[in-house]
Amino acid sequence: MKYPSGIKKIKSISNISYKNRGMTLESELNQTNEYYRSINKAYIYKKPTPIKITKVDYPSRDKAVIKEAFFTVPSTTDYNGIYKGKYIDFEAKETKNKTSFPLANIHSHQIEHIKNIYNHNGIVFLIIRFTIINETYLLLGKDFIDFINNNSRKSIPLDFFKKKAYLLKENYNPRIDYLKIIDLVIGGK
Repeated sequence: MKYPSGIKKIKSISNISYKNRGMTLESELNQTNEYYRSINKAYIYKKPTPIKITKVDYPSRDKAVIKEAFFTVPSTTDYNGIYKGKYIDFEAKETKNKTSFPLANIHSHQIEHIKNIYNHNGIVFLIIRFTIINETYLLLGKDFIDFINNNSRKSIPLDFFKKKAYLLKENYNPRIDYLKIIDLVIGGK
């Protein structure tokens, strides 16, 4: 391209960023849940993070800016709702690790929450995406709890996901059809 000064500008290949080329797991799940709601299949929403705002800057009425806030209570899992008359609750995580999912990515209060939902017969699971290998798995809460209770490892090996979890394929609509797996688990009730 010729610029007025006669200088050609060529973008260096080393400066090209490939971050966020695709949609993130969270945005894909939000799109999926929106689709489920639009066809009246399920009502599942992203839970808001509970925060308390302590300082706001009001340069004008329509330009308020939060300057200071803090978490009021630890959040539980990312999503909850109702499907076929049953409570559904799940956590979604991404990892760049190729061989395992670090348990440090799930907080102890989230593990307790998952146990409580399972113990009260709710549908509970984790959706874990291994971004480097582009594989997304649905791990049932029961299998997650069994792993925690029977292992001293600090991570869940990819091999465990391949044996115990369900590989989720990406589609056009819904983007990540996790309810197809849930139907298998609850027997299509």
